[in-house]
Amino acid sequence: GFALGGGNELAMACDIRIAAEGARFGLPETNLGIIPGAGGTQRLTRLVGKGRAVELILTGRLFDAEEALRIGLVTEVVPAEELMVAVRKTAGQITAKGPLAIRLAKLVIKNGAETDQRTGLLLERLAQSLLYSSHDKHEGT
Repeated sequence: GFALGGGNELAMACDIRIAAEGARFGLPETNLGIIPGAGGTQRLTRLVGKGRAVELILTGRLFDAEEALRIGLVTEVVPAEELMVAVRKTAGQITAKGPLAIRLAKLVIKNGAETDQRTGLLLERLAQSLLYSSHDKHEGT
């Protein structure tokens, strides 16, 4: 279906986005005299780059799932009838891992991407140090 405006902003707040082949995306708020105000200007820029985000937000144009994949807005495009299978498969792969490792990986990725590389590497080392003494690590090995 459609992921427009707030629906697209909600999708961009997710860690992983898998789209059905017929999906359509866009931030058409400028057509209404407003801007994406629920994180769209910031998240889209971080996901697809400043130039592409400026173009998509200022024109308010809609685009299909293939373009969303090409520009990095989604990570996978599948036939509509296989969408939930693909989502459950990915979710199963993640939930089979150590929950603390998943939680810390998300924290380090998100915060590291919003800082310089040196600080990101420091966050990574600190998280890894915590994990080496965790129950999850002992159980995992």
